[in-house]
Amino acid sequence: MKLLIVSGRSGSGKSVALRVLEDLGYYCVDNIPVNLLPALTHTVINDYDKVAVSLDVRNLPNNPDDAREIINYLPNSVELNVMYLDADDDELIRRYSETRRLHPLIRKDMALDQAIELEKTLLEPVAERTDLYIDTSMLTPHQLADIVRERVLGSKTGNMVIVFESFGFKHGVPSNADFVFDARFLPNPFWEQELKNKNGTDQEVADFFASQPIVTKFIWQINSFLMTWLPHLERNNRTYLTIAIGCTGGQHRSVYIAETLARHFDKQENEVKVRHRELTDK
Repeated sequence: MKLLIVSGRSGSGKSVALRVLEDLGYYCVDNIPVNLLPALTHTVINDYDKVAVSLDVRNLPNNPDDAREIINYLPNSVELNVMYLDADDDELIRRYSETRRLHPLIRKDMALDQAIELEKTLLEPVAERTDLYIDTSMLTPHQLADIVRERVLGSKTGNMVIVFESFGFKHGVPSNADFVFDARFLPNPFWEQELKNKNGTDQEVADFFASQPIVTKFIWQINSFLMTWLPHLERNNRTYLTIAIGCTGGQHRSVYIAETLARHFDKQENEVKVRHRELTDK
């Protein structure tokens, strides 16, 4: 039986991840006390192949270190993986401010930022076992769902899922990227009046880049790099890989390059996804 523990600080997106796992055929249990985890495992081991359990700070024993011992001594017949979701402190504070929900550790003498910091400490016994860490600071719920789905499906099929993601450096580098390539030095269609309001998926922008030898060379070298090292990553049992391509605003250069690379690798055996973080229709 495969057991996937979904954990992380409150507000980081655990509910979104659990819904995705349920759609993927996991038997999902939300907010079970950690000390009941062995009993649950023995109960469902013969009935379900895939089980996902959500653990957060409300489920921990009085001594958080006991959680470490419980997780470490689950039956050997259980294939255990831990997915840990988190976000920057400022982003968690913003999310709580927008939803006006009460943090589970809030007390009369504790501010929200103190509760968020304490939660990080209490969850350390779970976080240290992490197999899949996802920083959700800059992710929408839809983007988070895509990432969870991509990585879990990659583990399920044994084939590597390759994600080509375009982004704008002025909005920050994607925290979950495995490789980042900087395209800001390439010719920018933004300065062409007829192309300024288009993006890298438009044919006019594609024609502009196709006429630029330096763009072609840049794409060829990224392609060559990936073709060289992907077999080594696959032999190391990697099931997902995120290739991030960045330009200034994430509208033209990075989008075109991500699309071009995806078309090439889509002809291989691996599953290929394309994500454009900054496009308005994301």
